[in-house]
Amino acid sequence: MSSTKAEDQKASSDAHRDTRAESLPDNALTDSIAILDFGSQFSQLIARRIREFNIYSELLSCNVSAAELKRLNPKGIILSGGPNSVYDAHAPKCDPELWNLGVPVLGVCYGMQLMAHALGGTVEPSHMREYGRAMLTVVHHGALFASMEPEVESWMSHGDSVSKLPEGFRVIGRTMSTPVAAIANELRDFYGVQFHPEVVHTKNGQQIIKNFVADICGCKGTWTMDKFIDKAIAGVHQKAQGKRVLLALSGGVDSSTLAFLLHKAIGDNLTCMFIDQGFMRKNEPEWLVETFERDFKIPVHFVKARDRFLAKLEGVVDPELKRKAIGTEFIRVFEEESKRLGPFDYLAQGTLYPDVIESAGTRIDPTTGEPVAVKIKSHHNVGGLPKDLQFQLIEPFAKLFKDEVRKVALELGVPDGIRQRHPFPGPGLAIRVLGEVTKERLKTLRDADWIIREEIKAHGLYRQVWQIFGVLLPTLSVGVMGDQRTYQNSIAIRAVTSEDGMTADWARLPYDLLETISSRIVNEVNGINRVVYDITSKPPATIEWE
Repeated sequence: MSSTKAEDQKASSDAHRDTRAESLPDNALTDSIAILDFGSQFSQLIARRIREFNIYSELLSCNVSAAELKRLNPKGIILSGGPNSVYDAHAPKCDPELWNLGVPVLGVCYGMQLMAHALGGTVEPSHMREYGRAMLTVVHHGALFASMEPEVESWMSHGDSVSKLPEGFRVIGRTMSTPVAAIANELRDFYGVQFHPEVVHTKNGQQIIKNFVADICGCKGTWTMDKFIDKAIAGVHQKAQGKRVLLALSGGVDSSTLAFLLHKAIGDNLTCMFIDQGFMRKNEPEWLVETFERDFKIPVHFVKARDRFLAKLEGVVDPELKRKAIGTEFIRVFEEESKRLGPFDYLAQGTLYPDVIESAGTRIDPTTGEPVAVKIKSHHNVGGLPKDLQFQLIEPFAKLFKDEVRKVALELGVPDGIRQRHPFPGPGLAIRVLGEVTKERLKTLRDADWIIREEIKAHGLYRQVWQIFGVLLPTLSVGVMGDQRTYQNSIAIRAVTSEDGMTADWARLPYDLLETISSRIVNEVNGINRVVYDITSKPPATIEWE
């Protein structure tokens, strides 16, 4: 590698490192797995799968330098999949010195092809591409495939294949269409699989991941939430002792759990602010404030701003414009109230690891080979607050996934009503009222949504779905009620199952439950004469309609 390329690679690595790399937990520095992201839609999923074994994992840009990896001292490295061919003009590569770090490496899909290509093998376009399920035959039950069945149902997604192995490698798995579907150099602890063990479609794929991170890499599984809590509280206490901290409380799992953690760390130096923008579900603002103040002695500054927000949405129907209008007004209200209540030294945010990954730009553009941040839609949070507020940030959850925050909440004693709460968008019901948002349309949706949630809980299925909610459609339909023709609104029910929200399937709810919900909505909610059920998965649809 030329000195110019080395300098460019180091600069790219430093740009992705930022201060978050400095905040790794102590045990992660000696007992962790580094995942290099080459653009796969499943890269985050690899990280989550590893953490299910209480082993810390971190997703890094594929441009990270070997020197930086050495500093982080992972016990193993995983190269993710990606959309490129290794022969593309801008195909992402890794630092060649990575192969000399002396730690085990597992290449997944594109990662396997990159490994083979970089170490002297050959990769060629396949005569038969494989997309979807394929039966893998285990040729060699070595360390990677220990305890696996001879035949494994795997999930493939590739157009290229390894046609010639690098020196020292052997084939350990094949399919009917791919003779080289898994490879290993057990002397150097280098492994590659052409399929995706991290997805649920690969039967017992977790065993393969465990074999690599626990048995091959020797990670002990010390990444636990009780230890995280102790370290986070100590860190916040040390950083903000005697200082005032402001938290924008939304009522969701993340900000609520953060409020509990901060209150344990700094007590009355925490100020929670809840801005009622008028787009929450029925009775939620009052319940939230009462729960925090009465049951947990955490005071909440309640800001009533419904009329202000509603006025900003008058005549607005485009979902992106809705989000921007709500976000802008939120900033204005937050700024006014924080100055009135302040001064504050720190702003606390419930930022999660997926937010950090997206903003850091670990994803690679297949046409340029450059890191990019992918945005499907605008997010509404306090991340857009103006810099002149002069806050320093406290983000204890910036390395956690949503399911890990729920575990933290359980350890802290956060009530089930908050801890098990389904994800709820920042703009709230404003993006579930399709078309213009009015006070009357919000009330209609609130009443219908209340019935939906009440019935799903009565049937004991609330925790079986990732999200369930109503969507008020912008069209009227003909109906018959009381022997009279009606021309009224329709409600769509959206219910999905998911592990992380990155992909989702529509929930197969019992017909009798759907019938009960439909009957109650039509009879109890004025202006509704039709209820429909959304049976679209993600992808191609998103979970929210807007």
